[in-house]
Amino acid sequence: MNSQEIIQSQPELVIEAGRTEQQYWKDLWRYRELLYFLAWRDILVRYKQTFIGIAWALIRPFLTMVVFTVVFGNLAKLPSEGAPYPILVFAAMLPWQFFSNALGECSNSLIANANLISKVYFPRLIVPISAVTVSFVDFMISGIILLGLMAWYNFIPGWRILTLPLFIAIAFAASMGVGLWLAALNVEYRDFRYIVPFIMQFGLYISPVGFSSSVVPEKWRLLYSLNPMVGVIDGFRWAIIGGDSSIYLPGFILSMLLVAFLLITGIWYFRRMERTFADVI
Repeated sequence: MNSQEIIQSQPELVIEAGRTEQQYWKDLWRYRELLYFLAWRDILVRYKQTFIGIAWALIRPFLTMVVFTVVFGNLAKLPSEGAPYPILVFAAMLPWQFFSNALGECSNSLIANANLISKVYFPRLIVPISAVTVSFVDFMISGIILLGLMAWYNFIPGWRILTLPLFIAIAFAASMGVGLWLAALNVEYRDFRYIVPFIMQFGLYISPVGFSSSVVPEKWRLLYSLNPMVGVIDGFRWAIIGGDSSIYLPGFILSMLLVAFLLITGIWYFRRMERTFADVI
């Protein structure tokens, strides 16, 4: 074998100056197994060596539902849109718990995987996506409580329940949009880890979790819908409760536009800052 044949038999090495957007999204699909691995690892770590294990995903929303039912349903006597008050509350607890858990996990996801990010190449979007996926698993587990409440009160949802996957997708988009912003900002400004718990605690009280958004005066409802979770929660209640529940259409459209804006700008800002993560982190 001559020298020319030896050279031709060697694998071709391609040196690229940078990866295009199209290549990046192809890489995101190629590294999907890493996404599965990170999500499964986080699930195992979360419930490893815990006394009651995965039941923590049930206890937290259940206890919050009990408190809100007593305060807003029994003491304040707020309307329940024709459904038992615990179901009204838990129909909102599901998306809110998913959203708040996703923010907490996303904001710390890049820092928690600093060793991996600083050593090897992979699309960094995989890290916050895996964090939201873990929160979605908790969301699915918490749905068991809702099924139990429906059985306890003999509550049968109507045809609107078929639209629930649409509102789950919207909740996922809202969680990803805000989560990407917080994940990128937390790498550059570490004090965001103190801001995120405040956002989640404050957001719980300004979102219609313990009460129906119909109690908000009509003149303030559009302004109230600037909170994107208002539209998400109203959508969940409309799909699950049916009956007297309704969606304030202008506010819902405004919330959905904000969700889309947060998701698009979140991806844009994350991609813009992604090239500096390995240096800063």
